[in-house]
Amino acid sequence: MLRRNVADPQHSGALSRQLFSMTWPMMFGVLSLMSFQLVDSAFIGQLGVLPLAAQGFTLPMQMIIIGLQVGLGIATTAVISRVHGSGDERRARQLGGLVVLTGAAIVALIGVCIWLLRGPILTLLSAPSDVWPLIDAYWPSWLISSWFGAMVYFAYSLCRANGNTVLPGIMMVVTSVLNMILDPIFIFTLDLGLVGAALATIVAFGIGMLVMFPAVIHRHWMTFNWCGLNILSSVKELIHIMAPAMLSQLMPPLASMLATKLVAGFGAAAVAAWALGSRLEFFSIVVVLALTMSLPPMVGRSLGRQDMPAITTLIRLAVKFVFIWQLGIAAVLLALCFWLPTLLSSDPSVREILTLHLQWVPVSLGPLGVCMLMVSVSNALGMPMRALVISCLRLFACFLPLIWLGALMGGIKGLFIGAMFGNLAAGIMAWLCFQQGMHRVVAKFTPRVMAESNG
Repeated sequence: MLRRNVADPQHSGALSRQLFSMTWPMMFGVLSLMSFQLVDSAFIGQLGVLPLAAQGFTLPMQMIIIGLQVGLGIATTAVISRVHGSGDERRARQLGGLVVLTGAAIVALIGVCIWLLRGPILTLLSAPSDVWPLIDAYWPSWLISSWFGAMVYFAYSLCRANGNTVLPGIMMVVTSVLNMILDPIFIFTLDLGLVGAALATIVAFGIGMLVMFPAVIHRHWMTFNWCGLNILSSVKELIHIMAPAMLSQLMPPLASMLATKLVAGFGAAAVAAWALGSRLEFFSIVVVLALTMSLPPMVGRSLGRQDMPAITTLIRLAVKFVFIWQLGIAAVLLALCFWLPTLLSSDPSVREILTLHLQWVPVSLGPLGVCMLMVSVSNALGMPMRALVISCLRLFACFLPLIWLGALMGGIKGLFIGAMFGNLAAGIMAWLCFQQGMHRVVAKFTPRVMAESNG
């Protein structure tokens, strides 16, 4: 049935152009963010194994904070877009201000909890004792930088909710370039080391806040005048949409913590290489990340029009592009697998392990990208629980069991081979699970077609 309900070539071309116009600003923005994080890791890698390992143990906590802000961003886009559609511009502005303050409070609370529980967290992650002093010095400034980053992200979310992807795309580039310029100054010139990397991020995102929030207020996309707004009801509405999205976003950091604990059994060099490899993975799936931001609004609008052929066409366009793009990225990384590790780390053991990572894992990032798209589109189609199920199955039925089995059978090399097969299995599982849900959506909105198909 889904194959018969496809858009004509002219419609498909129009959808392709629209998807591209929505995606490219986010692509450049996310690319710049990934670039500065990769450059950040490269600078830290020059400080030695222990600072890089400290960053590796920080990564799961960072993913938790990012998961929270992305979950709230999804709720922001959904709620404010719907209010705009009803014509209540005043309430949309009030919700914008409520989102910013709610997000600021949540991220600050999580940051305080991470700091107070750092001992149990590091014990859970099997962090070696010689890394603890570095983390004690690094985490206060890093947590503050994470709060600044979250605030800028909430401003970006308000822009996307109001149909603007260009402004956040430009500011992502600006803050990332600032961070890359400030990194060597704070880390090496001022001799602040690992803490200097976090301070550079604070300054860059602080400047981003000074630009974004006046712009958002000037465009009347947020206000703190909540006269007539039922604050408790509005917060409940946000949480109702945010909760499953946040849970879905929190699955990767939980899996990252468990994976880091497994990798830690191979020593600090393995954790350092794992952190660098994770940064490279984020960098190489930048297009996928951009699509997860641009595709859902288009799918949601098509669903509102009950235009199922457009939805299936959009999804097929995105999946096909992700496969082709990621295969190209994998080929590039394989060609550079002996040069990149030398650039990113001065330690021979870290370079050796990172080379293994680049030889095995990138080829599976296409299926991983499909899995990420299916989660994003499921949320857009009103299937947040299916998105959560896909996330859980990907991590706890595919990825973690296979890297554990690989490590058990083949050591650190086997772990990376397990990661490759875990991503492949996750992509297949996500596609099949999504198709099952998609059939139900189509059956709900096009009962005649279903009846004809069954007849």
